[in-house]
Amino acid sequence: MAILPIAVMTLAACGGSGESNSGASANDARGPIKIWYSNNAQEVAWGKKMVTAWNASHPKEKITAQEIPAGKSSEEVIGAAITAGNAPDLILNTAPAAVPGFQKQGGLVPLDDFPDAKEYLQSRVGDRLSQYASPDGKYYQMPWKSNPVMIFYNKDLFKKAGLDAEHPKLASYKDFLDTSRKLVKSGVAKSAIWPAPTSEFYQSWFDFYPMFASQTGKQLVQDGKAQFASPEGIKAAQLWKTMYSEGLAPKESFNGDSFAEGKAAMSTVGPWAVSVYGDKVNWGAVPVPTADGAASKGTFSDEKSIGIFTSSKNRATAWDVMKFATSMDQDAQLLEATGQMPMRQKLTSAYSSYFASHKDYTLFAQQAEHTIEAPNVPNSVEIWQTFRDSYTKAVIFGKGDLNSALKDAAAKVDKLAQDQ
Repeated sequence: MAILPIAVMTLAACGGSGESNSGASANDARGPIKIWYSNNAQEVAWGKKMVTAWNASHPKEKITAQEIPAGKSSEEVIGAAITAGNAPDLILNTAPAAVPGFQKQGGLVPLDDFPDAKEYLQSRVGDRLSQYASPDGKYYQMPWKSNPVMIFYNKDLFKKAGLDAEHPKLASYKDFLDTSRKLVKSGVAKSAIWPAPTSEFYQSWFDFYPMFASQTGKQLVQDGKAQFASPEGIKAAQLWKTMYSEGLAPKESFNGDSFAEGKAAMSTVGPWAVSVYGDKVNWGAVPVPTADGAASKGTFSDEKSIGIFTSSKNRATAWDVMKFATSMDQDAQLLEATGQMPMRQKLTSAYSSYFASHKDYTLFAQQAEHTIEAPNVPNSVEIWQTFRDSYTKAVIFGKGDLNSALKDAAAKVDKLAQDQ
């Protein structure tokens, strides 16, 4: 989670250098390209191997690769690169929430420009693909890998609190609250769960949004309308308001990893956590709760995509590299190296041998079939920030009437979603 701001902000863009073929349009041109990838060590290692494999077979279309340059945020770095026209051809780690902003800048190439794109995307991603379409109906990103979030819990702390560590009561909101109360009252940990209570737009992806998605199977905005002020959205927000008002989730930030350090008994995480916590924490994982304990209808994807950017001069090569990097073989290597879930249909059967020998990841793979994405709508980041500001005030700090706060925020979001 410590790397989240960088990972989240590695949101999109590209453009590139490379020499286009004489007389050919950029979409048809081939030649050298540049790519940026995440600064996550496991992904960097995978990326280097992928680049080596490509370059060995394509001496005239070589990839030059690097980690995304340092800056205040990756979003600012990428946005500035789009403006300057010197972004790379591809960025492998584009957060969907940033795609509308980079698209508005004119930074992204519609993948529909390539004749086989829609068929390739559909065959790979399946029914979930529609969540990644832009309002104009085109695709400016290839869904690449997801980190479907679940509730991690510390079995040792649960046992010390007198709770069933193998079959924890966490399925419903009532279960979640009762279990949280017992954890804190027992004194085994300072908090039941400790999501970041700060106001950055993306923080809602790890507290409210997973609960909302699990309960409804809906995105924050659908069909141009905010969904979070619905009765189900208010229930999810009320759960978190109770967690904060009763001191079950702290209102101050934690400088470090509260779950790893035993300060929180639970955490909302993706499959990346399996290798991070490993044997350091005796952990278990369960789906995100629903209001009445019914089966989850989905979970936040924490997905990252790949885009081709408009300053790319050799887009035919960029498109081929994108397909190469998301092939069955490369997806297998990514899964092996990182534990992150390729955005691919029937994942558990596609990589049955991997999941047979990595059983800790199977639950996440099952959740990966039902991911809910951040909506691809105009003013995406501003919409999330509008929601977060309202949530921070009404839920975390308990100021004002919750229903009114969410309805007022929804009215603002509706306008933002319609503003092209």
